[in-house]
Amino acid sequence: MNSTLKPALVGLSKDELLENALANNEGFINDNGAFIVETGHRTGRSPKDRFIVKDDCTKDVVDWGNINQPFCATQVDKLWQEVESFARQQCQCYEQSLRVGSSDKFGINVKTINTYAWHSLFVKNLFIDQPAHPALDQWTLLSVPQFKCDPEKHQTNSDGCVIIDFSRKRVLIAGMRYAGEMKKSFFSVLNFILPMHQILPMHCAANQSANKDDVSLFFGLSGTGKTTLSADVSRELIGDDEHGWSDEGVFNFEGGCYAKCIDISEKTEPLIWRAIKKHAVLENVVVDKDGVVDYKDSSKTSNTRAVYPRSFIPNCEPTNQCQTPDRLIFLCCDLYGVLPPLARLTPEQAAYYFLSGYTALVGSTEVGSGDAVKPVFSPCFGAVFFPHAFKVYADLLQSKLKSSGAKVYLMNTGWHAGAYGSEAGKRYSLKFTRAILDAVHTPEVDACEWEVMSDFNFEIPKSLAGFDSDNLNPKYAWSNVEDYQQAKMSLIEAFQKNFVQHNIPTLESVGPTLTEACV
Repeated sequence: MNSTLKPALVGLSKDELLENALANNEGFINDNGAFIVETGHRTGRSPKDRFIVKDDCTKDVVDWGNINQPFCATQVDKLWQEVESFARQQCQCYEQSLRVGSSDKFGINVKTINTYAWHSLFVKNLFIDQPAHPALDQWTLLSVPQFKCDPEKHQTNSDGCVIIDFSRKRVLIAGMRYAGEMKKSFFSVLNFILPMHQILPMHCAANQSANKDDVSLFFGLSGTGKTTLSADVSRELIGDDEHGWSDEGVFNFEGGCYAKCIDISEKTEPLIWRAIKKHAVLENVVVDKDGVVDYKDSSKTSNTRAVYPRSFIPNCEPTNQCQTPDRLIFLCCDLYGVLPPLARLTPEQAAYYFLSGYTALVGSTEVGSGDAVKPVFSPCFGAVFFPHAFKVYADLLQSKLKSSGAKVYLMNTGWHAGAYGSEAGKRYSLKFTRAILDAVHTPEVDACEWEVMSDFNFEIPKSLAGFDSDNLNPKYAWSNVEDYQQAKMSLIEAFQKNFVQHNIPTLESVGPTLTEACV
């Protein structure tokens, strides 16, 4: 081996990684002990730079298209060797032996190779910090932000790339400083593997009651409240973002949390606030001269993030697993101000809204979207992370609902009384949403009277202890009935236009419809 190569630093502790990161000038420590970093011009994921190697393992299984872009198997070998050689010769490498997936049957071992000490700290916080399990497959992550791709030479779309190679069980990330790419790459890996074992991989958070006999799953895209609502002082946290649902129950993919921290405060989100301390990493936040973070400042991005281990949440489930869920909660941020704060879905309606994945793009995790707020449909509540056809996951969902009897609710954490941008429109307060969620976790939600909401055809509570009916049916919150009907028509048309892509008539029939009253 070339004597000029620096030996990799293997298995460093979090304190040692912090020392290296400080010595390398990768960031600095703020007033509460967290490590502050910036990720450059990419402050979110870059879907256009993500590829899956197309070979015998994937060619007939992956749903190829704009989301899942193919990469040549021979080309990835050359690029991997070039990036690895660059890393070994020009960078200091940090290696960790970690796991993704807390199940001893369906998780994977991951050897992480990073050229930033803070990236190694990130994965040590976020992945499961346990030794390799002899029964699980071994994967490798090579992440080298300093290497810049040449699109013409390397057949990439820019100076950065994320390439998942299922045959060789490896992930290559080059030219990317945004750490969320590492997290979501391995989410995609398990999203490919698990359906083959009849396990539903889910973009959701999970928590349970203190006596562990009541489990809730929270589905939703960034900004809808998955992390915030699952961090509940009265319930135990399983995980905030990625889980698998097997016949044995639910297991977390990760050992940490990656929370949006824009606008957080100790009052509104005490568990997350207190978890941001030594060994936590803060991405792209604004800090004053005294080292105090201004969480309201979105001048760098509204996708500011904090990563910390689950152990920083005081009431988390130590096994990282739980029983079969009692309920699923689909979170959406409705821009139109039309959807109710709470609705109850049939299994067929659940499949429809699961495939729709409707929300608003609020402080997007993707680069190029800016900070504009706009409606979006993302099947399975995270389309870019699912390699198979979306129907594969929807069919698994329906199967799990049938076998478990779990109930499904739709919760709007977005606008009411008017559309986004209107003078009357306002977003539901976190206090109100938490109160609705608390009610869902009591027998009152089953005992209350329900009614069908016209045009959407799902049920909403007609009355619920502690809430006025005006707060439960969105039409009563609008001062102008015609404006409400127009907003409702626009949203229903958007749902219908989007759902055509799935070509599932049986599910189209249970979605929202335009009646004469609506028109």
